[in-house]
Amino acid sequence: MKSEQIIRAPDALPPDAVSLTEQFVVPTYGRFPLTFTRGEGIRLFDNQERSFLDFGGGIAVSCLGHAHPELTETIHRQAGLLTHVSNLYYTEPQALLAQNIVTRIGPGKCFFSNSGAEANEALFKLARKFGNADGRFEILTTVNSFHGRTLAGISATGQDKVKLGFGPLLDGFRHVEYNDLEAMREALSPTTIAVLVEGIQGESGIHCATVDYLIGLRKLCDENNLLMLIDGVQCGHFRTGCFQSFQRILENSKQGGSFLPDGISMAKSLGGGFPIGGVWIREPYADILGPGSHGTTFGGTPLACSVALKIMEIIERDQLADHARSLGIWLCEQFQKRVDQFPGFLTEVRGLGLMLGLVLNDSLETHSNSGTTPALMVVQKLHEEGVLTIPAGRNVVRFLPALNVSKEECQDMLNKLDKVIKGFKP
Repeated sequence: MKSEQIIRAPDALPPDAVSLTEQFVVPTYGRFPLTFTRGEGIRLFDNQERSFLDFGGGIAVSCLGHAHPELTETIHRQAGLLTHVSNLYYTEPQALLAQNIVTRIGPGKCFFSNSGAEANEALFKLARKFGNADGRFEILTTVNSFHGRTLAGISATGQDKVKLGFGPLLDGFRHVEYNDLEAMREALSPTTIAVLVEGIQGESGIHCATVDYLIGLRKLCDENNLLMLIDGVQCGHFRTGCFQSFQRILENSKQGGSFLPDGISMAKSLGGGFPIGGVWIREPYADILGPGSHGTTFGGTPLACSVALKIMEIIERDQLADHARSLGIWLCEQFQKRVDQFPGFLTEVRGLGLMLGLVLNDSLETHSNSGTTPALMVVQKLHEEGVLTIPAGRNVVRFLPALNVSKEECQDMLNKLDKVIKGFKP
């Protein structure tokens, strides 16, 4: 078969992509009946050339939108130089990306992977190796957390729905209530070696850690010789207006300037759509995972790291962290106006920066179709208006747009949201 018969241009995507996917792709996703062929900035276009405002961002991935010309050029240039040589050798892009991340957080080192799940796996192994000599292996996580789809990731995740059918799970994980410092203290056992939390829980409905919680966890870990680990896969990479969400949460705290976790996992926006994950490990523990203790074939390739570096450059040059912060404040105000105006539809706004959640009124449950949650119902209604968002839990709609989304594009989204709200018949 000739190559042109195999490789199709985006505009030549088969019109029966849905049936082909259902026939040949393992059904691990509940997919919406939309087939996208191209993107431009904040917009996606389907195979009927309908335009959609993408306020889901590939689940917090597409931090510079779609088909960004500078990322396209970077991929083209680097692919013409060097794509892969394995981690048996040194490459400049990987070294520079690690330096960039360390500079933004604090003294330490980085390990690069391909995804957030793999990044968290590195943190799990770091903790196990750190506690191995004295028999400590247990990692405490939180209820409603999400840490990936690997067997270790679902064992660490505090949501029963991801665990069903996969027992027995990996030993060494227990879940306690989020934002409850005393519950974490009481959960400590002789085998506990680490605490892992998200700065903002995304999958379960946009729940932010409090200042006292983060500072208290740091103190608790120091007192008990535990590693304090943060999953920044979704809430990190400038989405809140700072590089990491804990930096935004603690920025006005007296102890915020000196606060550091011992490890942070990251992915999603790190590559802006190109697969890359990574971890930052604080200086005292950065060499625990020595040669032979961990590895990856594709993690940290010159191509992936070049893309990540270009994203860092664009975000800094275009002041997109400040933009995410100021636009997020304005968007929260606009959402709150609608909460106040339509209490039968909306009850609360959650989040920071451009990681926001709208909480739907429980009464929508009785008006949704059989088997459809309020969040899913509203997400589907927004599709009809040309807006993409992400459901979270049963009754929260997530908004995770590109960091360079404009105020005008946000207003366009709000106008379409208003149509959905006003079209609702209680």
